[in-house]
Amino acid sequence: MTISRGAAQPVFKWGRKKKKQTTEAVAEKNILPGQEKGGGCNVENACYSLGVCAERTAIQKAISEGHTSFRAMAIASDMGDHFITPCGACRQVMREFGTDWDVYLTKADGTYIVKRLEELLPLSFGPEDLKKA
Repeated sequence: MTISRGAAQPVFKWGRKKKKQTTEAVAEKNILPGQEKGGGCNVENACYSLGVCAERTAIQKAISEGHTSFRAMAIASDMGDHFITPCGACRQVMREFGTDWDVYLTKADGTYIVKRLEELLPLSFGPEDLKKA
């Protein structure tokens, strides 16, 4: 098992973990200053499909501690010149908690763009759809 350098920080109401990473810098400067934050990392496995992304790790950690309301997430990587984006599975897990939150996509140099979750997963299927007959 390896823990890679990818990182995600959703903003929600729970204890804050201090990390000197791009996500922390973006979160501190741009995502609801003063709000509580949590974090996650990629956990990789020799069998790729058994690994888990930072976004899902951060969300599942928050849920395990009783938090289900998210306002934003910052996603960072030192993997080059491109904005890091969540995979499809992470987008769907994020979607379980609504579409009305910001996703900060960063580059290694600290630059970022902001997307709404509904932009990253248009025409999505969520928990409210399960109630439709």
